[in-house]
Formats: sequence, C-alpha cells, structure tokens
Amino acid sequence: MTKSKHPRDITESGLDARIAAIVEPEIEALGFRLVRVQLSGQNGVTMQIMAERPDGMIDVSECEAISRALSPLLDIEEPVQGHYHLEISSPGIDRPLVRLSDFETWAGHIAKLETTQMVNGRKRFKGTILSTDDNKVTFRKELDNKNEDRDFTICIEDMASVKLILTDELIREALRRDKALRQANGLDSDGEITTQG
Repeated sequence: MTKSKHPRDITESGLDARIAAIVEPEIEALGFRLVRVQLSGQNGVTMQIMAERPDGMIDVSECEAISRALSPLLDIEEPVQGHYHLEISSPGIDRPLVRLSDFETWAGHIAKLETTQMVNGRKRFKGTILSTDDNKVTFRKELDNKNEDRDFTICIEDMASVKLILTDELIREALRRDKALRQANGLDSDGEITTQG
C-alpha cells in the first residue's frame, strides 16, 4: 500500500479505521482524498465516506464514480456484516478538519473540537482558528471566565475530532471559494463548461 502524499492527521478508530484503511488507497488512486469514514445507525446502518479533490471540492458525478469503485471492494472485504447503505459525500461547508493544511485553509473561522484525553481539565473546546506551528494549532475562544487565557494551543495528535461551525462568514467564504474554483476551471455557476468566443 502506497503512503498518501497528504496523510490525514486526525483519523478514525475501531471499525471506522478498518474501513478507512480499505477505502483510502482506492479513493487516492481515483485522484481524491479521504476526509472521514463514519458508521451510523441512520436508515439501518449507513457507511458515510467523505471525500474531496485536492482543491477541496467534489461534485455528484465524482461521488458516484467513487461509489462505483468502492462497492465491489467493500463486498469482497466485508468490513460490515449484513446490509448497509453506502453514502459518498462532500465534507460540506461545516466540514471536519483532518489535515494540518485544513486548519491553515480555514484559519479565521470557528471550530469545535474534542480531544483524545483531558487538556487543561476538559475534552471539548470551541474557538477561532488562529494559526498552525509544526503539529500544533492555536485557537482563540470567547472569554467565559476572566481568569482563563483567551488563546489556547492543542497538538493535532491530541485531537479526536474537529469540525467547522456554520456561520454566515463561513458560508460567504465557502461560496466565494467555490465561485473562484469554478471560474478557474472554466465552469459557470451550474457546472457547465464555458468557452470564450
């Protein structure tokens, strides 16, 4: 198995991790990056696999292509016993952050995170992403207590999960980036190829 050029720093555990190990090489062979695998009890059992292109986008036809490639592989490997629903999706606007580069890309936006162990007496945090340094991310929180420091830094290996919080600013930024990518790729707002005549 080849090592990813852009490995995820925050990964799954248990059965989700086993599924990720099965699907990630195939997703990368198709030119995409795995974001997250998550099994849930939604609609029976749902195996949700989030993926994206290296530019952070993905469209419905690309999700369908990934689904077609993964279905036979998952049938052979059988990580989940019995019937399940396979769902391939984009990370969405309020996406999980799984690579250090995700924190750099979305600096200035608010995220909520859970740590793998207690950090300063707690496991859940919320704050604006300020910066990254080596394997650490610095956040700024709203001051609940005057005795607390406003900025806090957490090592990425201590993070169990991190997700952007949906705000008006995040929506505006995501729409701006989507529009810029579409224009750079010669697509109009409906995804149709445009030509200059």
